[in-house]
Amino acid sequence: MRKRRPVILSLLSLAGLLAGLLSCAPLPQRTPGKLSVVATIFPPYDFAREIAGDLADVSMLLPPAAEAHAYEPSPQDIAQISACDVFLYVGGDSDAWVENVLKAVDPARTRVVTLMDCVAPLEEETVEGMQAEAEASYGPEYDEHVWTAPQNAVLIAAKIADALCAADPNHAASYRQRTAAYQAQLKKLDADFRAVIADGKRDTLVFGDRFPFRYFAEAYGLRYYAAFPGCSTETEPSVRTVIFLIEKIRAEAIPAVFHAELSNERMADTIAKDTGAQVLLLYACHNISKADFAAGESYLSLMRKNLTALETALG
Repeated sequence: MRKRRPVILSLLSLAGLLAGLLSCAPLPQRTPGKLSVVATIFPPYDFAREIAGDLADVSMLLPPAAEAHAYEPSPQDIAQISACDVFLYVGGDSDAWVENVLKAVDPARTRVVTLMDCVAPLEEETVEGMQAEAEASYGPEYDEHVWTAPQNAVLIAAKIADALCAADPNHAASYRQRTAAYQAQLKKLDADFRAVIADGKRDTLVFGDRFPFRYFAEAYGLRYYAAFPGCSTETEPSVRTVIFLIEKIRAEAIPAVFHAELSNERMADTIAKDTGAQVLLLYACHNISKADFAAGESYLSLMRKNLTALETALG
């Protein structure tokens, strides 16, 4: 995030910090004959386990239910990155710490995939009624939630497969086969979203929350109104913002107001109480709850729940 960026960069740029972290943290145990794949957050973790299957040990640094935008690596996390075969991260301001960690990683040993390099990045935008941040900017702020558009997930899966094949060429055929099957499911998901949106009576989403669906909205031609951009540091909206969203729902007879998973639902509940709109959850998949993680929920399963929510909101 923009407010955290200078702090993180200054801390991680201290001379000898990384070397000290690596020396005090034990290296993780590896399963003989398997690749070690480390992902920072849930989407690349889930993509990698779909593509690798039983051929790799895939781990996720961000614990389930943790706030992704507040994550900072522990010494154990950095040791895990330094020892893995494939490292997957998003890129962008929230991952500014990664740039310094990778300076201590041997590129001949660890393949790195940056999700934002797999697609055409979009700048965050402040739409009508959205509460803008008052902090100073460090240049263009790109939306980091690239996986929310299934078409982007297809491209990301291909890059992850390339990295796995390079790290483990003996099983390249298996990775390619699993990738093709997974991409077919993602393309079917994309087609189903297009069908639901085409059949809808409206094309507008209202979010009483941050809006981490910039790529999703762009992919499907959806209009949206929200309290904050997807990576906003703000959590409490102004009265003006809440009133704007309430009036928009009333003016366009919008039947639902959304919130994201693991977020504070108070604003969506307030808007719903004043408008009669239904409160619905739209999964951004940035991270998932402990219960969903334990139940084996995946990017595909959560995005298909989004299909049902969109049918209600756009119908």
